[in-house]
Amino acid sequence: MKSILIFASGTADGGGSGFQTLVESTTTGILDAKIVGAVSNHKNGGVYKKAQLLDIPFIYFSGPFAAENYHTIIQNSACDFVVLSGWLKLMCGINPATTINIHPGLLPRFGGVGMYGIYVHEAVLDAYHHGEITHSAVTMHFVTEKYDKGPIFFQYPVPIRQDDTADTLKERVGEIEHSWQPFITNFVVKGDISWDGKDPSTLRVPAWYNFHKIKT
Repeated sequence: MKSILIFASGTADGGGSGFQTLVESTTTGILDAKIVGAVSNHKNGGVYKKAQLLDIPFIYFSGPFAAENYHTIIQNSACDFVVLSGWLKLMCGINPATTINIHPGLLPRFGGVGMYGIYVHEAVLDAYHHGEITHSAVTMHFVTEKYDKGPIFFQYPVPIRQDDTADTLKERVGEIEHSWQPFITNFVVKGDISWDGKDPSTLRVPAWYNFHKIKT
């Protein structure tokens, strides 16, 4: 069984729902892997509290967010894969071939520095009201040392409603994230989805996997 280390910032008083969903999915057979730890930059925040309830080892990472520190944490966990689920710091010193992220919007358009959480949904709605897009999306991709630039291997469209606010869109996107993240993560840990960590053209998905990036 492959092992996963999860990086999830959460907040000082909440968050960590994606982390919780991943852990719970390992008990239902959706995700055939072992969660060996949860890393957060909030010492006693939502991720810490959920880790305690779920009996998952917790690692407080206050920085500096430098390559050697990431490397040490990952090496000490002896994990096979790193999964980012709401981690808001730039990753460096990692293996791009075994590190994945989930993003609450269309990439590459709504990614990069400052594009996280509610800010993604506000930017998406602004584009919608200017008649530029009709959908948001849940996107999963491999992670490189540039925000949201690794190869995309999953996008699920989320229609935008005329009366949506950033909060209602965030809630609906979050529900879809929780539904799909464990399922797609399982393809990665099983090796059905992979790349060499260097050349995006080496991205490999199952022959039956009907994946098309959404145009923006």
